[in-house]
Amino acid sequence: MRFISWNVNGIRACWEKGFLDFFKQVDADIFAIQETKMQEGQKDITIPGYHCYMNSAEKKGYSGTLIYTKEEPLSVHYGLLAGKYNDEGRVITLEYPNYYFITMYTPNSQDQLKRLNYRLEYEESLREYLKTLTKPVVLCGDLNVAHQEIDIKNPKANERNAGFTIEERTAFSTLLAEGYLDTFRHLHPDLVKYSWWSYRMNARAKGIGWRIDYFLVSNSLASQVAVADIYTDIFGSDHAPILLEIAL
Repeated sequence: MRFISWNVNGIRACWEKGFLDFFKQVDADIFAIQETKMQEGQKDITIPGYHCYMNSAEKKGYSGTLIYTKEEPLSVHYGLLAGKYNDEGRVITLEYPNYYFITMYTPNSQDQLKRLNYRLEYEESLREYLKTLTKPVVLCGDLNVAHQEIDIKNPKANERNAGFTIEERTAFSTLLAEGYLDTFRHLHPDLVKYSWWSYRMNARAKGIGWRIDYFLVSNSLASQVAVADIYTDIFGSDHAPILLEIAL
């Protein structure tokens, strides 16, 4: 199975920057998108051969997730337990016969960490939700955290910045400890490669980036992970698409 995840930073804008060319090129079984910034009906984004599931934020032009899948799922769930956090359209879960596929756009803690507590509460709710799932999980998306120093260009300068606080990194470690694997770091323990670059100061050209986009899988799927990579040569967003190939 080939899975792609991409924070497109606005699907309508990315659509005009070659999104469909990349989509057709990779021919993914499931293509997951974060930060659609779109309400249903604002643009026709149907793609032949794929089922499409969208979760839009109540606030227009904000957040939102989307999944294209070749295989129709057994069920679709939006949000976490009881639909919690669904007002910002952050989570879609597809159920298949032998696994769950989740795409997620984790809340950013924002400038001056004004949303850090909200973010940490979200992390707790996520772990609570995952414990209710009865099959192995593939979880992907912009998780808004650089887990280790290797995952960020300037770790010391960013220690109290959103996405690299000890609180966020510890929450990510806690999630992994509860039975999940960071597939990219599993296959590439020492590789420096980023998935997001600020639009400021020509950061991408200078290689000043963060790895904050992930494919996580249940530990039980570890031996089935074949490829995990980042398409750093694909533009159209401030994030790069990421890839997982896995035998399911």
